[in-house]
Amino acid sequence: MLLVRSGSEVFAIDAHCSHYHGPLAEGLVDGESIRCPWHHACFDLRTGEAVRAPALNPVAVWKVEHEGDRIFVRQKREQPKPRVKGALEAPGRIVIVGGGAAGFAAAEMLRRQDYRGSIVMLSNEAAAPVDRPNLSKDYLAGSAPEDWLPLRPDGFYADAAIDLRLGTEVASIDTKARAVVLAGGEAIVYDRLLLATGAEPVRLPIPGADQPHVHVLRSLADCRAIIASADGARRAIVIGASFIGLEAAAALRARDIEVHVVGLEQRPMERVLGSGMGDFVRALHEEHGVIFHLGDTVTAIDGKRATLKSGGVLEADVVVVGVGVRPRLVLGEKAGLAIDRGVAVNAYLETSVPGIYAAGDIARWPDPHSQENIRVEHWVVAERQGQTAARNMLGQREVFDAVPFFWSQHYDVPINYVGHAEKWDEIVLDGNIAAKDCLLQYRSGGRVLAVASIYRDLASFEAELAMERATR
Repeated sequence: MLLVRSGSEVFAIDAHCSHYHGPLAEGLVDGESIRCPWHHACFDLRTGEAVRAPALNPVAVWKVEHEGDRIFVRQKREQPKPRVKGALEAPGRIVIVGGGAAGFAAAEMLRRQDYRGSIVMLSNEAAAPVDRPNLSKDYLAGSAPEDWLPLRPDGFYADAAIDLRLGTEVASIDTKARAVVLAGGEAIVYDRLLLATGAEPVRLPIPGADQPHVHVLRSLADCRAIIASADGARRAIVIGASFIGLEAAAALRARDIEVHVVGLEQRPMERVLGSGMGDFVRALHEEHGVIFHLGDTVTAIDGKRATLKSGGVLEADVVVVGVGVRPRLVLGEKAGLAIDRGVAVNAYLETSVPGIYAAGDIARWPDPHSQENIRVEHWVVAERQGQTAARNMLGQREVFDAVPFFWSQHYDVPINYVGHAEKWDEIVLDGNIAAKDCLLQYRSGGRVLAVASIYRDLASFEAELAMERATR
C-alpha cells in the first residue's frame, strides 16, 4: 500500500502499477493522479482507475480516516465506477477495424464509459489482442510465459458484449451507406467507425525471403514461428538495426544463439536517438556478443546462406527481418478519406468523413507539442488514441494532446523517450550515457522537442509534464 499526500488530502492506493508491476512510490504525483515510473501509466488516486495507458486495469484503493493527527487505513474501498465526462451520445453501433492496441483500448474504454450499444471489432489476426511490445522482449527471450500476453482473458469479450471477429478481412468502407464490407460480402452498418488497422512489416524484395526460416515480427503467430525456428538453432541473422531488430537480437542472445545484425545504418538508432546513444546501444549489444555488419544489407538468401551486398556470406538457421513497417492505408484511401502520409485526423481524431475516426499507427494528427502534424508507431500512443477516440465517438469532444511516449528494452537497460523530434539542431546531455545514467534533450531553436533517458525516470516524467503544461 502507498500513502500519498496531495494538497490537504491523503490517499491510500496499491503500491504497484497494474501494467508491469512498477513501483508507484518512485513515480510522480500530479494533482489527484499518480504516474508509474516505468512506462508512464497514470492512475486516479481517488478511484484507482487506470486513466492513461499502458495500464488498463484499476488498482486497489482504501478508505483513509483522520483521528487527530493520526491517519488510519482500515478498509479497502469497493472499486468506484470510472468518472464519465460530460453528456454522452448513444450511437447504436460502433464498428472497430483492427485488433491491435488502438482498437482494443477503444473497445475497452467504450464499456468503461458505460456505453451500452453494439460494439463489433474486426481483426485480421488469428489471436485476440495481445501485449505486442512483449513479443520482441521477454516472451521472445523465453522469460515470460504466453499466458502473460493476452490483454484480457478469453471470456472478457463475451462478458463485455464485444463482438470480436478474428481472421476477418475488411474489403471496403461504404461511407454513403455507413457500412463496412467484409471480404465475403457481408455488410456491417455502423453509426460510428474507428479505423485502427495498424502497420505491417516491410518485407525484403530479395530472392529467398519467402523461406520458412525467414521471419518478420509483428503478430503472436510471427513470434511463435521465430521461437520454433530458434529451437536448436546455433546462429541467427537480424536484418535491420531498428528498435524491433535489436530487441529481437537481445532476445535471441538470451536463448544463447549467436546473433549477427546487418543494417544499412552506420549507427543503430542514430536517426531517432542521435550518435551518442547509437554508439552506446551498439557497444551494449557487442558486450553481449552481438556481431554487427553495418552499412550493409542482405541481397539474397539461399537456404541458410545469406549474401551481403559487400560480398560476404553469413550462414544462419533463423533470419529475422526488422527493416520497418508501413501503415495500412488502403481502406482509408479507397473510402476517400484525406491521406497525408497516414490518415489525416483533426484534434479529436476524426477523419475528413464525419463519424469515421482513426487511431494508432495510421493516424496523422496535429500534435500541439511539436506544433506539426505527426504520425508515430508507438504502442502507448496507439492505446491512448484509442481511448480518446472512444470518448469522442460518444460525443465528449476531447482533444488528443498526450505527449508521445515509448520505451525500448535492451538486456537490463531500458530507454525511455517522451516527445517527438524528427529533426533537431542540438542534443543537450545531462549525465553519462556509458554509465547508464543520462538524460538527453533534443532541441530545435532552443525548444525541447523530446527527451530520452536511461534510469532517469523522475526527470523523464518532469519533462513530460512540462510539455503537457506548455500546451494547456
